[in-house]
Amino acid sequence: MEENIEQFDLTIIGASLAGNYLCYLLSKTNLKIVVIEEHKEVGLPFQCAGIISQKLSKLINLPNKLILNRVNIAKIISPSGSFIKLSGADQPYIIDRIALDRFYYDKVKNKKNISYYLGEKFKSFKYVRHNHIKFLLIETSKRKLKSKFLVGCDGPLSLVAKSFGIKNKTIPAIQIRINANFNEDEAVMYFDPRWKELFGWIVPEGNKIYRIGMACSKNLKKNFRIFLKKLRINLAHRIDQQGGLIPYSIMNKLAFDNVLLLGDSACQVKATTGGGIIMLLTAAKYAAICIQTCFKIKKFTKSFIKKYYEIPCKSTIGKELKIHYLIRVVLKDFNDKDFARLFQIVKTSKIENLVSFYGDMDFPKSFIFKLIKNPLVIPFLIKHTLKHPNIFIKILKILNK
Repeated sequence: MEENIEQFDLTIIGASLAGNYLCYLLSKTNLKIVVIEEHKEVGLPFQCAGIISQKLSKLINLPNKLILNRVNIAKIISPSGSFIKLSGADQPYIIDRIALDRFYYDKVKNKKNISYYLGEKFKSFKYVRHNHIKFLLIETSKRKLKSKFLVGCDGPLSLVAKSFGIKNKTIPAIQIRINANFNEDEAVMYFDPRWKELFGWIVPEGNKIYRIGMACSKNLKKNFRIFLKKLRINLAHRIDQQGGLIPYSIMNKLAFDNVLLLGDSACQVKATTGGGIIMLLTAAKYAAICIQTCFKIKKFTKSFIKKYYEIPCKSTIGKELKIHYLIRVVLKDFNDKDFARLFQIVKTSKIENLVSFYGDMDFPKSFIFKLIKNPLVIPFLIKHTLKHPNIFIKILKILNK
């Protein structure tokens, strides 16, 4: 190997929450770790609505300074304007997402065994052998690295994932922050056939500042203008604006020789809401255990990484992510009458004020079971599926994956 090639045990591509949290989990080991980030500042650009269930505080020690607001109610609005309000004990957090990304970076950036290369783009890698041991030769925009292990935390358009023929299906999203006068106790979701892949949202950040956004596959800018007009919001008065891509499918393959995928690159994102923080934090803990086991036993094969990372992920968050995607497949073809009927069922079920929407919507099985117990639900779903037979085919394909 060339003498000027830097050598590391572990290379992490991407210094977003996924990469920084994994680095933090491994920071007390003897591993020599490098994190490659294409942006010059960690946490930027800001690309998240930032509403997360209280499960976050069970996964990490969340500082109060990162919590901007709490909401009690999820208001879901149909195309015609009818709505339901779901509330519960969860009171999800509205967080400072930029600060959360930087939180773990600040904890590890000065450790001797950890290096951060910011403003440096990952380009490619290839497998090489040195002294009969398999390594990765990694090229960035500024240098070459030799590493025993590579983790792709490089977002929806992950180049690491593409190296293995994996291309995420994505939907574009747009969001503004603006001073406005909505209910600071409610997070609102607007459904409409024009933006059927997800929804429009209003998230109260606190101090009369709101995050208003939308994600859809077609005519995003036009639909967003329609949405803002409906809300009587003047785009010219925005504080700032963000845009990005949301992975939109079920979880990818995660394990390869000397490599694993984590976060958006692995499509560890809920298709119902576009959120993925709880999922990626959970997956990062499996990844950390897997990586430590690999180095302890000195085994880095695909089958070994699959056993200690991909299979645990699939048996936990993978099952939940499938349910999220199944829900989205059904909702995608809803019209106003379907929403009206669903809202009626929810109200008839008397669970409108009993279900903690955000708590259940990270792991939605309990929410689904509460609905199915109502004798009106299954006939409603059967009728809807008969009207849209393609749904049944999609469901079978998802279940077989």
